[in-house]
Amino acid sequence: MKRIFILVSFIGTFSKAQEAKDTIAIQEVTLLENRLHSAVSKENRNVYIVDKAQIDRLPAKTIQEVLQYASGIDLRQRGPFGSQADISMDGGSFEQTLILLNGSKVIDQQTAHNTLNLPIPLEIVERIEVIRGPAARVYGNNSLTGVINIVTRKPRQNGLYGHTYFGTSFKKDTEETNELFSNRGIQLGGTLAQEKHQHQLFLSHETGNGTRYNTAFENNKIYYQGNIQFSANHQLIASYGYVKNGFGANGFYAAPGDKDSKEIVETSMVMIQSKHQLSNRWHIEPRLSYRYNFDDYRYFKHDLNRARSKHYSNALAGEINSTYAFNSGKLGFGAEFRNEQINSTSINSHTRDNFGLYAEYKTDLTEKLNINAGAYINYNSQYDWQIFPGIDASYKLTKYLKIVGNIGTSQRIPSFTDLYLDQRPGNIGNSNLESEKAFQTEFGLKWAKSNWSVNAYYFYRNIHNFIDWIRQTTDQPWQANNFGDLKTNGFNAKLNYQHIFNQQQQLKIGLSYAYLDPKFEQINPEIASKYRIESLKHQLINTIDYQYKNFNISLANRYLTRQSYKSYWLSDIRVNQRFTKNMDVILDVQNLWNTSYNEVGSIPLPTRWMSIGIKWNGI
Repeated sequence: MKRIFILVSFIGTFSKAQEAKDTIAIQEVTLLENRLHSAVSKENRNVYIVDKAQIDRLPAKTIQEVLQYASGIDLRQRGPFGSQADISMDGGSFEQTLILLNGSKVIDQQTAHNTLNLPIPLEIVERIEVIRGPAARVYGNNSLTGVINIVTRKPRQNGLYGHTYFGTSFKKDTEETNELFSNRGIQLGGTLAQEKHQHQLFLSHETGNGTRYNTAFENNKIYYQGNIQFSANHQLIASYGYVKNGFGANGFYAAPGDKDSKEIVETSMVMIQSKHQLSNRWHIEPRLSYRYNFDDYRYFKHDLNRARSKHYSNALAGEINSTYAFNSGKLGFGAEFRNEQINSTSINSHTRDNFGLYAEYKTDLTEKLNINAGAYINYNSQYDWQIFPGIDASYKLTKYLKIVGNIGTSQRIPSFTDLYLDQRPGNIGNSNLESEKAFQTEFGLKWAKSNWSVNAYYFYRNIHNFIDWIRQTTDQPWQANNFGDLKTNGFNAKLNYQHIFNQQQQLKIGLSYAYLDPKFEQINPEIASKYRIESLKHQLINTIDYQYKNFNISLANRYLTRQSYKSYWLSDIRVNQRFTKNMDVILDVQNLWNTSYNEVGSIPLPTRWMSIGIKWNGI
């Protein structure tokens, strides 16, 4: 009945909106690719944008929570409110999706469990770009199933910002403290915007006693970004971020023995990039980045002398990208270098280097036919030379409708955990692992007119040498192995509608559906594995956003079915009231129907959770 109520509400609201005339076109956004930038509507791939307006109105306080509502993305949480979350896309594993920050790669060579330990406050995110499918020719290694690029904003005015909130499930911790399960947070920030330079600094502190025994957490962040314009043709962007995330890890990795485990993850990131327009035809963008990560896992949090793993990792990367415009099209080319190191109590000390070369060309063969083809050539000190070509094309059938198709390849280099971990008798790595390789072909239709946009795609993907942790009997340790070929057929569709009734009232509706049919070939059914059967089968996401004057209400619904788990329905709601020019009061209710569900293993996730907060933004 709850599901029927939501769907009826959606249909009724949708039908009423149709009665009015279209009044405004959905805003166009240019995708921040490394070389050949183009508007989303002109992309030949399956891409979409989660923009600033959507981010502000979703019932979410972290990037992790925002990504829960993104089509095709499977965000799987162990801890509450983004304490520890894995991310995958369209049926791949959590190591096969590449995360970017303003185009710079965020790769954790120890383990992708830490990739989303980001110092980025949600307030400064301008948009999130989602690119689905293998994309090595554009983004290089680790883009097996797709890419997520987090783009931060440039300040436009001087200002101060503050946000504080308190949340609770109204349930008590009966196992330990008898206190009310709750969380709270505060974020402070400031911006300075001058004609030739802009700066922003944000600090945040979040803490809570969890949602069940030993899931308390504390998260501290600092982020600075500076933008400098030396001239109209030359600019610089520099940023620094630090996050320290500590959380109780009850059941996260080795249930039930890890009931009293704790993990602390510290991440520092430095990025410097510049943009130079050397002529009307030639554009160049060099980039440097450094990432440090410390992971301290304490199997017994009250006894630090036993079963404690400490991992120190460093990654230094450099990249240069360039575009040259010919009369007939655009040529993009670039090169990258990456050095990765780790020093660990359970992985030991290792280092490796990676070099890559990019080349791609985009042109209109006819007025209606556009083609983009290229390749990524890679050298890795462990896996030698390899090449990954790709091509995409689009044909404009009508003014509003076009057909698109692409063929892409990519690879994932195994993490140091995959290769060298030694936590006997629990988990052991495998230094003989081959890199994972993906081939995908996709075609679809893109239609956009006035306030409407509709996209629909079918894809086939084969991931060769899929890496999984397997064992044949329960008395054996889990070991990383190339488990076989994962072949996936998938279909996904996305609809957006926007209607502005007048200057004070508007409605936005989003609806997306994704279906996945993954299958392994030549697999012994007696072998147990950690990751092969956990992907989504059905994913339905619906968002309804209504604004009247200074009042806004947003409803987000998700229906999910996993390959090896029951279906569940989740609804979240945000109510936002602006009382003054600078102050908003926000009420969030997550898991509105109090659904019992889990995303990883048997770890239960929060039941109904209510939070109230105040945002202040002034000059």
